[in-house]
Amino acid sequence: MKTYKYKINGNDYEVTVNGIEGNIADVTVNGALYKVEMENAPAAPAVQAAPAPQPVAAASPAPAAAPATKPASGGKKVASPLPGVIVEVSVKEGQSVKAGDKVAVIEAMKMENDICAEFDGTVTAIHVSKGDSVLEGADIVTIA
Repeated sequence: MKTYKYKINGNDYEVTVNGIEGNIADVTVNGALYKVEMENAPAAPAVQAAPAPQPVAAASPAPAAAPATKPASGGKKVASPLPGVIVEVSVKEGQSVKAGDKVAVIEAMKMENDICAEFDGTVTAIHVSKGDSVLEGADIVTIA
Protein backbone atom coordinates (compact mmCIF):
# COMPACT_ATOMS: atom_id res chain seq x y z
CA MET A 1 0.00 0.00 0.00
CA LYS A 2 1.32 3.43 -0.95
CA THR A 3 -0.22 6.70 0.28
CA TYR A 4 0.02 10.09 -1.42
CA LYS A 5 -1.23 13.52 -0.37
CA TYR A 6 -2.55 15.91 -3.02
CA LYS A 7 -3.89 19.44 -3.01
CA ILE A 8 -6.28 20.05 -5.92
CA ASN A 9 -8.07 23.40 -6.29
CA GLY A 10 -7.29 24.14 -2.63
CA ASN A 11 -8.79 20.83 -1.38
CA ASP A 12 -6.61 18.24 0.40
CA TYR A 13 -6.86 14.60 -0.70
CA GLU A 14 -5.22 11.54 0.81
CA VAL A 15 -4.92 8.82 -1.84
CA THR A 16 -3.94 5.27 -0.94
CA VAL A 17 -3.22 2.83 -3.74
CA ASN A 18 -4.38 -0.53 -2.37
CA GLY A 19 -3.41 -2.63 -5.38
CA ILE A 20 -3.29 -2.82 -9.15
CA GLU A 21 -4.50 -5.61 -11.43
CA GLY A 22 -3.88 -5.04 -15.12
CA ASN A 23 -5.00 -1.49 -15.85
CA ILE A 24 -7.40 -1.22 -12.86
CA ALA A 25 -6.11 0.38 -9.66
CA ASP A 26 -7.97 -0.11 -6.37
CA VAL A 27 -7.58 3.23 -4.53
CA THR A 28 -8.96 4.91 -1.43
CA VAL A 29 -9.47 8.70 -1.62
CA ASN A 30 -10.25 10.37 1.73
CA GLY A 31 -11.79 7.10 2.96
CA ALA A 32 -13.89 6.35 -0.16
CA LEU A 33 -13.01 3.30 -2.28
CA TYR A 34 -12.64 3.67 -6.06
CA LYS A 35 -11.74 1.44 -9.01
CA VAL A 36 -9.64 3.58 -11.36
CA GLU A 37 -9.00 2.60 -14.97
CA MET A 38 -5.52 3.65 -16.03
CA GLU A 39 -4.64 4.49 -19.63
CA ASN A 40 -1.16 2.98 -19.31
CA ALA A 41 -0.92 -0.10 -17.12
CA PRO A 42 2.33 -0.59 -15.18
CA ALA A 43 4.98 -2.66 -16.99
CA ALA A 44 5.08 -5.37 -14.30
CA PRO A 45 1.89 -6.42 -12.47
CA ALA A 46 1.93 -5.08 -8.94
CA VAL A 47 -0.26 -6.35 -6.14
CA GLN A 48 0.66 -4.10 -3.23
CA ALA A 49 2.72 -1.29 -4.77
CA ALA A 50 1.96 1.62 -7.07
CA PRO A 51 4.39 2.59 -9.83
CA ALA A 52 3.77 6.33 -9.50
CA PRO A 53 0.99 8.70 -8.49
CA GLN A 54 0.18 9.87 -12.04
CA PRO A 55 -2.41 7.12 -12.79
CA VAL A 56 -4.41 8.22 -9.75
CA ALA A 57 -4.15 11.92 -10.59
CA ALA A 58 -5.28 11.24 -14.16
CA ALA A 59 -8.41 9.48 -12.96
CA SER A 60 -10.29 12.57 -11.80
CA PRO A 61 -9.75 16.01 -10.30
CA ALA A 62 -11.90 15.31 -7.25
CA PRO A 63 -12.90 12.13 -5.45
CA ALA A 64 -16.58 12.68 -5.90
CA ALA A 65 -16.12 12.98 -9.64
CA ALA A 66 -15.38 9.30 -10.18
CA PRO A 67 -18.57 7.81 -11.57
CA ALA A 68 -17.41 4.23 -10.94
CA THR A 69 -17.68 4.60 -7.16
CA LYS A 70 -19.15 1.54 -5.50
CA PRO A 71 -20.25 1.99 -1.88
CA ALA A 72 -19.86 -0.87 0.59
CA SER A 73 -23.64 -1.12 1.01
CA GLY A 74 -26.37 -1.30 -1.62
CA GLY A 75 -28.78 1.43 -2.58
CA LYS A 76 -29.53 3.95 -5.29
CA LYS A 77 -27.27 6.92 -5.87
CA VAL A 78 -28.32 10.54 -6.23
CA ALA A 79 -25.95 12.11 -8.77
CA SER A 80 -24.98 15.69 -9.48
CA PRO A 81 -27.03 17.07 -12.38
CA LEU A 82 -24.23 19.48 -13.40
CA PRO A 83 -20.64 20.38 -12.51
CA GLY A 84 -20.11 22.80 -9.64
CA VAL A 85 -19.15 23.23 -5.98
CA ILE A 86 -21.07 21.68 -3.09
CA VAL A 87 -22.17 24.54 -0.81
CA GLU A 88 -24.40 22.51 1.53
CA VAL A 89 -24.98 18.88 2.46
CA SER A 90 -28.53 18.82 3.85
CA VAL A 91 -28.72 15.23 5.15
CA LYS A 92 -26.83 12.91 7.49
CA GLU A 93 -26.17 9.18 7.24
CA GLY A 94 -29.10 7.23 8.65
CA GLN A 95 -31.59 10.01 7.94
CA SER A 96 -34.89 9.10 6.26
CA VAL A 97 -35.77 11.05 3.12
CA LYS A 98 -38.78 11.23 0.82
CA ALA A 99 -38.71 11.80 -2.93
CA GLY A 100 -38.24 15.54 -3.50
CA ASP A 101 -36.40 16.20 -0.20
CA LYS A 102 -33.27 18.37 -0.59
CA VAL A 103 -30.09 16.34 0.02
CA ALA A 104 -27.51 18.95 -1.05
CA VAL A 105 -27.00 22.33 -2.73
CA ILE A 106 -24.56 22.84 -5.61
CA GLU A 107 -23.31 26.18 -6.91
CA ALA A 108 -22.79 26.37 -10.65
CA MET A 109 -22.22 29.56 -12.65
CA LYS A 110 -22.94 31.67 -9.54
CA MET A 111 -26.36 30.06 -9.04
CA GLU A 112 -27.32 27.68 -6.25
CA ASN A 113 -29.26 24.58 -7.25
CA ASP A 114 -30.98 22.13 -4.90
CA ILE A 115 -30.20 18.45 -5.42
CA CYS A 116 -33.23 16.42 -4.35
CA ALA A 117 -33.84 12.76 -3.55
CA GLU A 118 -35.49 10.97 -6.44
CA PHE A 119 -37.01 8.26 -4.22
CA ASP A 120 -37.91 7.47 -0.61
CA GLY A 121 -35.42 5.72 1.67
CA THR A 122 -32.64 6.11 4.19
CA VAL A 123 -29.32 7.84 3.47
CA THR A 124 -26.67 5.12 3.70
CA ALA A 125 -23.65 7.09 2.42
CA ILE A 126 -22.64 10.67 1.75
CA HIS A 127 -20.00 10.96 -0.97
CA VAL A 128 -19.29 14.72 -0.85
CA SER A 129 -18.49 17.44 1.63
CA LYS A 130 -19.10 21.18 1.63
CA GLY A 131 -16.55 22.82 -0.68
CA ASP A 132 -16.00 19.77 -2.92
CA SER A 133 -15.84 20.38 -6.65
CA VAL A 134 -17.88 17.77 -8.52
CA LEU A 135 -18.50 16.89 -12.14
CA GLU A 136 -21.84 16.12 -13.75
CA GLY A 137 -22.89 12.60 -12.76
CA ALA A 138 -20.76 12.50 -9.60
CA ASP A 139 -22.34 10.61 -6.70
CA ILE A 140 -23.72 12.89 -4.00
CA VAL A 141 -25.49 10.45 -1.63
CA THR A 142 -26.64 6.84 -1.63
CA ILE A 143 -30.19 6.06 -0.51
CA ALA A 144 -31.39 2.55 0.33
